[in-house]
Amino acid sequence: MTGPASSPGILALLREDVACVFDRDPAARNVFDVLTCYPGIHALVIYRFANAAWRRGLRWPARFLSYVARAVTNIDIHPGAAIGRRFFIDHGAGVVIGETAEVGDDVTLYHGVTLGGTSWTKGKRHPTLADGVLIGAGAKILGPITVGANARVGANSVVTKPVPPGMTVVGIPGRVVRPETQRHPSGSQIPDHGIDLEHHLMPDPVGKAIACLIDHINRIEARLEAHTATETSELSARNIRLSEFRLSDIRLDGVACSSCGNICDQEGCGPSPSTQQHA
Repeated sequence: MTGPASSPGILALLREDVACVFDRDPAARNVFDVLTCYPGIHALVIYRFANAAWRRGLRWPARFLSYVARAVTNIDIHPGAAIGRRFFIDHGAGVVIGETAEVGDDVTLYHGVTLGGTSWTKGKRHPTLADGVLIGAGAKILGPITVGANARVGANSVVTKPVPPGMTVVGIPGRVVRPETQRHPSGSQIPDHGIDLEHHLMPDPVGKAIACLIDHINRIEARLEAHTATETSELSARNIRLSEFRLSDIRLDGVACSSCGNICDQEGCGPSPSTQQHA
């Protein structure tokens, strides 16, 4: 991340802020269009001046500029927040960035994103976004956590734990589900400018877990059916009627657990003495 001491001047930062819009928004037509019709740029322009005033100790003027930006753009950026270069807020409505938030270079936020705090303490209480992070619409990043470089947060996720670099986070609470190298379908490539806007390519961890459970149930049912067929044939071979059937009349290998005596479907388990006795 770029610290305040190494940052270029305000005008140079604003030129980069405007130029990066063309890399990340295909709707941007020309500079005049961006300067006059993009609330994210308007909020960022005012923030740059408010932050300069804040760092010089002019706290009330800085807060007033922030208030004006919020009234005009519906984007609330605290003047004390540290924001890096080529920062882009797409659409912008409802974005909130807290006082101790830190945002690296080449970060992209969509509308409804909150970089909020979870504590009443005066110290660091807002998140840190490393370089290249993309936050989907409506996501909430809460607390003094770090979202690693080039990580992605899916829309409407709630993230309260640190995110490793290059990972994808989705859900409530946010879960790390896929590294950057596995996010793109075959043949898909990151654009030359290095900004990955394919935040719609998000896996569904809950759906995957349910699919795994269904598959496991299907395998258990298949094994139970095999056991039932074996038991039926064994009873028929021994001329035992179902009404006279007792558990001790058949082998329990693969049905009763030898360690605990519970009826289960573990392969290779034989009947325990206690199970045989009760049977």
